[in-house]
Amino acid sequence: MAHIERMTMADLLQPNALIDAAHTATGIADFDNNTWREGFDVLVADVNAHIDNFSEGGLARVQNDIVHYLKGRLKVSEYLRQHPELLDRPIEKPVFVMGVPRTGTTLMSNLLAADPARRSPLTWEIDDPVPPVSSPAMLTQDPRAVSRLAAEKAALEANPAMGKYYRGSAVYPNECVFFMAHDFKTLMIESKGVLPAYKEFIFSCDMTSAYEYHKKFLQVLQHHAGGVWNVKKPSHSLWLDTILKIYPDARIVWTHRDPFTATGSLMSIISLSHMGHMGRIDAEWLASDYPWQAAEHANRIMDFRDRHGEDRIIDVHYANIVNDPVGETKKLYAKLGDEWTAEAEAGIRKWVDDNPQDKFGRHEYKLAQYGVTKESLEPMFERYLSRYDVAREG
Repeated sequence: MAHIERMTMADLLQPNALIDAAHTATGIADFDNNTWREGFDVLVADVNAHIDNFSEGGLARVQNDIVHYLKGRLKVSEYLRQHPELLDRPIEKPVFVMGVPRTGTTLMSNLLAADPARRSPLTWEIDDPVPPVSSPAMLTQDPRAVSRLAAEKAALEANPAMGKYYRGSAVYPNECVFFMAHDFKTLMIESKGVLPAYKEFIFSCDMTSAYEYHKKFLQVLQHHAGGVWNVKKPSHSLWLDTILKIYPDARIVWTHRDPFTATGSLMSIISLSHMGHMGRIDAEWLASDYPWQAAEHANRIMDFRDRHGEDRIIDVHYANIVNDPVGETKKLYAKLGDEWTAEAEAGIRKWVDDNPQDKFGRHEYKLAQYGVTKESLEPMFERYLSRYDVAREG
């Protein structure tokens, strides 16, 4: 294990310098409000408290990400000042795909997005939302999309194995975590290292401001290219009551998968983030943090159902989606009350043909890599597995 030299005080994140950098880069003076400051301050303080955990390159990535989130917030704020009428345009009956991490939320989201009548926040436009596209056709033809596709192709050619970890593309939908980061309230940020204070904050804070910003972001993106929104991130599971406060007519889809397989996959994915930010894997932190997180996702959904009834959420099983992606998506449309059209079926079939399972190789991992056993996880998921008939994967 490589030794990481202790950082000096000069290496500590400087809050004002980060904020000033965003203002300077964008030329925009004002945010829409200061709700982002709460999570920002917790994050900066926690990174500084654990500064010696980060590699030099990893700390630079954290700094760059923070400035990127601030720049995104400033750009969205300015666009809405120029186009305040967008705040009056509704987000009608959006579909939220969520569940325990690594249970097929990405696959389900991609299948829905292949219907031309639907609208999803795409990877490239999440990263560069302003100005929003001038027409639906530009979602794949905008120079920003074309540029990102070229960069993505080069990156995959250089490292084909990366494709097996996440089924993504510049013109595929991506997780809401990356724009909710503009409010600094997103579980994704916690994965950048060992950040216990930020973890405690994100699992206990009021997420109202983050979902209010979530809605603003979608209102910007739909300025010239609307549709029925479908959005996804596993951790939507944690805040269902808040979602329904902001989106009262939201439709919620829960993906189910063997939780032992999903937990192993989650720890494997987070280990890549550890390597990128710390230059090492903290297996003890992975084993103590992420099985609990996985179980908490399931528990909070079940708690929500105990309060609001089973019918408020639609269940979809990963094994069924993999075995019959078109048929299962058609069944989901019926449960959503949406029309299944020839255009939807053609788009979804094309996506399935273009993205066979394990296209870039199989993502392989074992619980034992992180000092975890199936037996140690069983009590954490007993409530979930006693309530849902989930196909086991080994």
